[in-house]
Amino acid sequence: MASSTDRPDRAPRAGSGAARRPSAGPVRLRTGVWLRAVVLLVLAALAAFAGCGTGSGTGARDDPAATGGTAREHPSATAPAAGAPGATGTAQGRPATEAPAAIPGLGPRTRAWIPATARQVVVVTGRDRDANRSQAVLYRHTGTGWEAGPAWPARNALRGWTDDHWAGDLRSPIGVYTLTDAGGLLPDPGTRLPYDRSDGFAVSGTGFEGEPLEGSFDYVVAIDYNRVPGTSPLDLTRPLGADRGGGIWLHVDHDGPTQGCVSLSEQHMRDLLRALDPALHPVVVMGDAASLRE
Repeated sequence: MASSTDRPDRAPRAGSGAARRPSAGPVRLRTGVWLRAVVLLVLAALAAFAGCGTGSGTGARDDPAATGGTAREHPSATAPAAGAPGATGTAQGRPATEAPAAIPGLGPRTRAWIPATARQVVVVTGRDRDANRSQAVLYRHTGTGWEAGPAWPARNALRGWTDDHWAGDLRSPIGVYTLTDAGGLLPDPGTRLPYDRSDGFAVSGTGFEGEPLEGSFDYVVAIDYNRVPGTSPLDLTRPLGADRGGGIWLHVDHDGPTQGCVSLSEQHMRDLLRALDPALHPVVVMGDAASLRE
């Protein structure tokens, strides 16, 4: 693995309008008939009360423990993003699942590479070692755990992933890398990262599947693999040498695999740029799922 850093219960049910109120005085049961009548009335009230809660209790679908995980371990495109309305509670009004202490899907080796100062982590998980489809999730540390944003579909290099990247191998480098600089052909969408708006990000031609590449670099975030942090993504300085590749970015998806970068839809790139905060020392953790579990 490579890195751009050196270091590696439910509350009691509230009473309803149907709840029985104490009477003004003691009830005198003078005969067995009255006693049986009262018993039948109590049983009927209990049955009616239980019926009001049908379908609203906690079952296997509601309880994360019953499904073997939490909603944060299985993000979905329809789940509310962190901070969005509905992200802090459930339909039953119970508190949402607490943020996990460790980012799901990352093993001890991968976690050891994440700098202790990092409070934002973009996790890009490849489907397998040779796949060029992946998923990206932005996590933010809340002080007590890692809160996940929505899962975004992503693409990576044509031939998948590698932990020994070389120029032209058409694989994305596995590792943990800082995110310090951004830029693009389009104006700054509102990021707090240094942003280089330049015509140098213009691109033409076609990709591996014949798709047009135009617009791919409208927005980019430089991944600090074999580059000098604090410079424009267009800077060509390669500290490890040109043969180890470079120019590895997060950029706009062009509907096809990349040469080594990770691509997201244009809207998700804007969302990411607006979310990243250099004060939170953001990093990207990227690789195939099996490698990231190590």
